[in-house]
Amino acid sequence: MIAIQRLDSRAPDFSARLDALLAFEGAQDERIEAAVTEILAAVRARGDAALLEYTRRFDRLAVANAHALEIPQADLQAALRDLPAGQRAALETAARRIRAFHTRQLQTGWTYTEADGTLLGQKVTPLDRVGLYVPGGKAAYPSSVLMNALPARVAGVGELIMTVPTPDGEKNPLVLAAAALAEVDRVFAVGGAQAVAALAFGTETVPRADKIVGPGNAYVACAKRRVFGIVGIDMVAGPSEILVLADGTTDPDWVAMDLFSQAEHDELAQSILVSPDAAFIEQVAASMERLLPREPRQAVIRAALERRGALIAVRDMEEAIALANRVAPEHLELSLREPDAWVERIRHAGAIFLGPYTSESLGDYCAGPNHVLPTSGSARFSSPLGVTDFQKRSSLIRVSREGAQTLGALAATLADGEGLPAHAQSARYRMEKT
Repeated sequence: MIAIQRLDSRAPDFSARLDALLAFEGAQDERIEAAVTEILAAVRARGDAALLEYTRRFDRLAVANAHALEIPQADLQAALRDLPAGQRAALETAARRIRAFHTRQLQTGWTYTEADGTLLGQKVTPLDRVGLYVPGGKAAYPSSVLMNALPARVAGVGELIMTVPTPDGEKNPLVLAAAALAEVDRVFAVGGAQAVAALAFGTETVPRADKIVGPGNAYVACAKRRVFGIVGIDMVAGPSEILVLADGTTDPDWVAMDLFSQAEHDELAQSILVSPDAAFIEQVAASMERLLPREPRQAVIRAALERRGALIAVRDMEEAIALANRVAPEHLELSLREPDAWVERIRHAGAIFLGPYTSESLGDYCAGPNHVLPTSGSARFSSPLGVTDFQKRSSLIRVSREGAQTLGALAATLADGEGLPAHAQSARYRMEKT
């Protein structure tokens, strides 16, 4: 039996049990903090020498110099060329869909002119250089390459630098092929906190980035958090999450597998089913028991479900929607007969999957929207990764001679009120004597 939690919104202790279920300790282990602090300081101080040392220690990869850590473009193109036809077609189709979706996010500058000739507006500029971290330890993620690199390319980023660990020198051909498809400029076989440090501070070989994006383990997340401010970062993501809101009209096997799809990421992933149909919840539970033994990653799935999973019965759909907004999940499946009738009521979710045929896995790989999403309730104030994350905005202000008279008087009055006389005088200098 899967010892997954059962919650009922009618129970007097429901709110407390839900809070305990959703609680996730995001603070880093002291040992991780100490190790990352040491690595960041070493790479900042010793550059390539420290990078080689940590790569040899953690990835068991010894090379003569840091230049040997760079994977040539010819290797990327060869990986793409040598992919099996089916894999290449799938990768190219996914890339095409991801690019098409993100092209619609592209922002341009704008201006407007006031009656006195004063011009105001906004200038949109892509970042010069972005660092892309791609995991490469327990598994390889070509989808992460596409989801992070293609929005940057659409935004017009000048240079894209990718780092990927290659334990024992093993390079994943799908990851390299994805880098070729996404037109990544340079790829380095380095991972962990040392890769984040190299991208944040720069070394003799690895160029410094303006922003670092991409998922990673606890060491990578800790390093990204620590270098934020020196460089930009996308987010510090927690474990993956899915909340399936079902009305009982979807095949219970489908729902069970959707819950498995997130649970198989790692033991801290969270899979929650919410339904007003108690009988359907039992059907899904039965499906989970029957299907789990068939799963190659059943041990990880079971651990995640028993540690942080839940089957939650609610009174009605109104309560289900309110619960979804309270959780603010990374992935929200509205597995309903008529999802459109409820989607406008959803205020907090990283991505919303509408209808029984829309499995979360399609969003992970090929639907088109980005799969880099806010976790741990941060969908209340954060958004999916997108083109705007690779652009910055500058304000445009050109004040006319006439505008300097009216705006000058306003600015001087406010500056005097704040006790900043030089601000006031700067504005008054441009005001004509009367």
